[in-house]
Amino acid sequence: MAIEVGSKAPDFELKDNHGATVTLSQFRGAKNVVLLFYPFAFTGVCTGELCALRDNLPKFSDRDTQLLAVSNDSIHTLRVFAEQEGFEYPLLSDFWPHGETSRAYGVFDEDKGCAVRGTFIIDKEGVVRWTVVNGLPDARDLNEYVKALDTL
Repeated sequence: MAIEVGSKAPDFELKDNHGATVTLSQFRGAKNVVLLFYPFAFTGVCTGELCALRDNLPKFSDRDTQLLAVSNDSIHTLRVFAEQEGFEYPLLSDFWPHGETSRAYGVFDEDKGCAVRGTFIIDKEGVVRWTVVNGLPDARDLNEYVKALDTL
C-alpha cells in the first residue's frame, strides 16, 4: 500500500544517471519534489511519460519544484536512456538494494520485480501532499501533477 497524503515522505539515498548521490532531504526547505516511480527504462509507456515530462519541464521548474524519476534499472541503463531521450532531470536508480526505496513508498510489485507507476508530490517540509498510483500499463496525466502543485 502506497504511503498516504499527509505522511512524512521517507528519505532515500539513490544514485542518479551520472553516479551522483541524490537524497530527498537535500531539497527540504528549498524545493517541492515530484517523485515519480516507473517500471523500466526503454519501455513504451515509461518512455512516453518521461518524454512528456521532458517536454513540459518548465511547468515544474517554474513552480519551484524538482522532478525526480525513479526506476529499478542500473545507473548505466539510466545514463544511456537519459542521453538517448535528452532528459535533463535526474533519473534515480533503485537497483540495489533492489527496490528498497520503491518498497518504502509502497509501490514495489514483488511479482514483477519493479515499481508500479506511483507519483508523490512532496512539499518543502517533506510531507506528501498528493499521490497517484497506476498499474503497470496505465500512463499518468502530468497535468494532474501541475494542478496539485498549484495547491501548495
